[in-house]
Amino acid sequence: MRYELYYWTGIQGRGEYVRLALEDAGADYIDVARERGDKAIMPFLRGKQGGALPFAPPFLKAGRAVIAQTATILAYLGPRLGMVPGGLSAEIYAQQLQLTIADFVVEIHDTHHPIAASDYYEAQRGAARERTQVFRDERLPKFLDYFEHVLERGNGRQALSRHSYVDLSLFQLISGLDYAFPNAMRRMQKRIPRLRALAERIAERPNIAAYLASPRRISFNEEGIFRHYPELDPRR
Repeated sequence: MRYELYYWTGIQGRGEYVRLALEDAGADYIDVARERGDKAIMPFLRGKQGGALPFAPPFLKAGRAVIAQTATILAYLGPRLGMVPGGLSAEIYAQQLQLTIADFVVEIHDTHHPIAASDYYEAQRGAARERTQVFRDERLPKFLDYFEHVLERGNGRQALSRHSYVDLSLFQLISGLDYAFPNAMRRMQKRIPRLRALAERIAERPNIAAYLASPRRISFNEEGIFRHYPELDPRR
């Protein structure tokens, strides 16, 4: 099957978690908006295409099925691409972890847009500084400690008993946080050795290494989820 991935051009965003799984598995897919422009997304959001009605990208077209929400897409792709261990309990646990990653991503986004996603960062800079201080001091350690414990309870190297899409998503988290909060992540370094080692191994997987070196991997930028604003990441 040839999959069709729909996500906005110009940013990695939530679509990157799906893209990493497709790339790692060597799946046959087309990144539709990158070839046809963002206008290709709109008929689905307006209900003018068949299949389920997505609220927002990313969504995946697989045959006649339209599947939205990152965790749901990955739960669908996991067994089909060999990206999750076999058995219902493993599939459910993988989805649980992916949904926790999604919770974390929301909190990361809200560091720079704590009041309104529709407004510019510059209009909420003061609130962003207050929100991000709590994020750096409390929420960042809480989530990273949890995922470090997940790896410890797994086999010490991966989230589940073998390589899965969750590992790829953890790689994306660490990469994005290193870009957005290099100082805060440096202070966390000794607390997350397993996450660090996992991220390095993922970057070295042949298909991922080729993807990261290709123009298909959009650089982190100040339009996406992970944004670097120096005032939100003091050296202290």
